[in-house]
Amino acid sequence: MLKTLMGEVKEYKRDSILSPIFVIMEVIMEIIIPILMASIIDNGVEKSNISHVWTMGALMVAIAMISMFCGVMSGKYAARASSGFAKNLRKAMYENIQTFSFANIDKYSTPGLVTRLTTDVTNVQNAYQMIIRMCARSPFMLIFAMTMTFVVNRKLAMIFLVATIFLAIVLALIIAHTFPVFSMVFKKYDALNASVQENVSAIRVVKAYVREDYEVNKFHTASNNLYKLFVQAEKLLTLNMPVMQFTVYSCILLLSWLGAKMIVAGSLQTGELVSLFAYVMNVLVSLMMMSMAFVMIAMSKASADRIAEVINEKASLVNGENPVYEVPDGSILFDHVNFAYQKDSENKVLNEINCEIKAGETIGIIGGTGSAKTSFVQLIPRLYDVTGGCVKVGGIDVREYDIETLRDQVAMVLQNNVLFSGTINDNMRWGKKDATQEEIIRACRLSQADEFVQTLPDKYETYIEQGGTNVSGGQKQRLCIARALIKKPKILILDDSTSAVDTRTDSLIRQAFATEIPDTTKLIIAQRITSVQDADRIIVMNDGMIDAIGTHEELLTDNMIYRDVYESQVKGAAENE
Repeated sequence: MLKTLMGEVKEYKRDSILSPIFVIMEVIMEIIIPILMASIIDNGVEKSNISHVWTMGALMVAIAMISMFCGVMSGKYAARASSGFAKNLRKAMYENIQTFSFANIDKYSTPGLVTRLTTDVTNVQNAYQMIIRMCARSPFMLIFAMTMTFVVNRKLAMIFLVATIFLAIVLALIIAHTFPVFSMVFKKYDALNASVQENVSAIRVVKAYVREDYEVNKFHTASNNLYKLFVQAEKLLTLNMPVMQFTVYSCILLLSWLGAKMIVAGSLQTGELVSLFAYVMNVLVSLMMMSMAFVMIAMSKASADRIAEVINEKASLVNGENPVYEVPDGSILFDHVNFAYQKDSENKVLNEINCEIKAGETIGIIGGTGSAKTSFVQLIPRLYDVTGGCVKVGGIDVREYDIETLRDQVAMVLQNNVLFSGTINDNMRWGKKDATQEEIIRACRLSQADEFVQTLPDKYETYIEQGGTNVSGGQKQRLCIARALIKKPKILILDDSTSAVDTRTDSLIRQAFATEIPDTTKLIIAQRITSVQDADRIIVMNDGMIDAIGTHEELLTDNMIYRDVYESQVKGAAENE
């Protein structure tokens, strides 16, 4: 974990080194000041040597100014280093997430990834700043101050040593008990974010079903669980300050009592006692700062683990050693294909799939809910890898292709159509970055989207809200189909992508496909028989297997599943009429 995170410091190594260097210089200056102060008292005030007072006073001011400058520079470099480190962590996670396959994405919840990119990175950023400042300052301050106390008076220095050991033990116990609690806190953050995200993204459904109170209570429960854990952790952390203050005041009392006796006995000078009072504050404050730093590090340890987990996650789908960069044609072959979402799972989603599709064919796919229609087509662009057998496109195993090349030639319109915030033109150019306006209009005409786009005030410059909330479901589907067509793919997969359009528009889309892109292999998953009955062949899926393949007429005669679906839809349509 540490190696992974430190690898993201990168260009901020210089700032990360300069910050502790200036901190050490600041500490040295602060350690010198009590010695000068003792000299002023013992050699200046008590001996009425005013020139010595002025000389040492001027030197103290100069050293204080140097200390202040070092402190400012240390803060400046620490801020740059920690902010840059956080930026690199977010970038590394986000870039790696983009390489994830669907199988990788399935491992993480969306709220969990958001928490890692925001809250977790902020915690690590704060901890990193503490490390390069506080964790550099406190140990050196402790070492230098303890050394000076032994130089001044060894007997009194034992007070500091005992106090240091006592505080170190208390601090270790506090950290040991708080770390498990903070580990649980970030899991609760995921639950809280999930509640918020789900509610906001589905706010229309929430309001339609008048479930606002239910959602408020769900959020309150998640928030209250987080509150309880923080209270539990903070109760333990609050012990730190009382113990610290008890130790500080005990040291001051012992120094005052023993120091006064030693001054009377003549074995200690007044200035030396004053310097010891300064050093006791330096030692104990440095311990307090170390405790704060360790608490912050303990809090961020869970965050650091979660960040490293995402950065170290390896995509389950990668290119082979010598990937193929050209797809010959749109032919597809399923050869004894088995598939399960979990590789070690015995529950296969697809079982012994054998099917050959010629380039340019139009294939309809129909079947009941849960018959694995979507899983079947997701193997073609290699969104998942088969667990047995192989899928070939253009006569080549999809695992041998460069992934980007393959997916550029296999356009897929998913069940859940997504439009991004931006103009219609911007959304269309997701399919092809340099698409001309003529290409965009042609694709929209093929998908029957141009008709409604031309009625919009700004036409193709009309702004689409995030998720396409300002267009209807049917309009969204047609725009998504157009976006896929702009790629000019060799294979086009429509996964129930015309369910929200009327039968006339559905028919026009299929006619346009047949006449305008005859060489493109088209796979159409549909619930309506009318959407697939004109296909060259129709695949009937049932319980993860191919039940039958044939034309509309052949299946009506020979396949019970297809005939039952057809009759139920024809009967339903007749009753509606």
